[in-house]
Amino acid sequence: MSADENTPVGWDRARELAYQAGLAASAGTERIPLAEGDGRTLAEPLRALTALPAFPTSSIDGWAVRGEGPWRPVGRVLAGGTPPPLTEDGTCVEIATGAMVPDGAAALIRIEASATGADGRVTGVPRPAPEWRLPGEEAELGEELLPAGTAVDPAVIGVAATCGHEFLTVRPAPRAALLVFGDELLTSGPPGAGRVRDSLGPQVPSWLRRCGGTVTSVTGPVKDTLDAHVDAIRAALDTADLVCTTGGTMHGPVDHLHPSLAELGAEYIVNTVGVRPGFPMLLARVPHPDGRPRFLAGLPGNPQSAVIALVSLVAPLLAGLSGRPFRAELPLVEAATPVPGRGRDTHLALAALDPTGRVATPVGHVGSAMLRGLANAHGFVVVRPGAEVAAGDTVPFLPLPLLSGERP
Repeated sequence: MSADENTPVGWDRARELAYQAGLAASAGTERIPLAEGDGRTLAEPLRALTALPAFPTSSIDGWAVRGEGPWRPVGRVLAGGTPPPLTEDGTCVEIATGAMVPDGAAALIRIEASATGADGRVTGVPRPAPEWRLPGEEAELGEELLPAGTAVDPAVIGVAATCGHEFLTVRPAPRAALLVFGDELLTSGPPGAGRVRDSLGPQVPSWLRRCGGTVTSVTGPVKDTLDAHVDAIRAALDTADLVCTTGGTMHGPVDHLHPSLAELGAEYIVNTVGVRPGFPMLLARVPHPDGRPRFLAGLPGNPQSAVIALVSLVAPLLAGLSGRPFRAELPLVEAATPVPGRGRDTHLALAALDPTGRVATPVGHVGSAMLRGLANAHGFVVVRPGAEVAAGDTVPFLPLPLLSGERP
């Protein structure tokens, strides 16, 4: 552990350190069926196994014609069939949308732009632009459709299926475990008599899943002793790449996290972050007997602070472990009202977006121990150190983690 381990790290720097730590530890691939791909990350580029489309495909219901009209119908082409070529001028075939255009066809005529005479011959005028899709129009054989690091969502699965894939090569999903610390916590019923209801045990696993983790276990409350903390962390590290803990990130009389990390031979990646709320968060690298490093993210015990630690350290770490690109630059929105700064620290202010997604209004009930504001927010307005935000200012916005497959 370094001599400056208690010096707060700037918020942007902390996010980058977390991502780089995860990226350095990401390894391995696995091949999975398309149906299991949602939420995973491509480990190699997705390439077209065939040209798209693979053959000339009709865009309309109508007639495929050869030569000058009127045309004598000589057959019908439906989707899924292989038509014989048109070999004689003045002939045509009825064709359905999605059907293969026969060799020899010069044009397609829409059914609504055609007429059939008493003699059964077809007349009509084709549009100037061809009414079929040409082979390779969307992709050539072997073309890279999506790069490695792409998050797999239903649309990606559809692209893979369209060009002939049955499996995807993806990064292993990072495994995450949660340890809840605090003898004062209740796991059921209303709070009272000096004890409070645990709100992090029920919600953190869902945040972890939204960040791309697979939750392996939730344990707690863990007894407030050093031995209990060390034993719980060791057990969780055996089944998880990342262990998140709640509470104990300070140095109070029952805060055993830092001594536990020392006993486990951990190395701090980040120990406290210059951000409010949530500054006493931490991220450490923990050695493991199998030689592959594990990680521990210490989330503050106050619920909003814990979520801020999740979006600040855990989300970028999991992105790195998943092999996904990390977008350090945040989207910009307009502040609807003034937002105060927090001196030398970054201020993450809970805010709701308007229906356009372009204007952010700070919400109420935003104390570190409160969750009501979080439940009414879409993310955080980011106020940089030494800055104040006035109404109408353009400011960075950190969205809360989305459901798998959602697009910002």
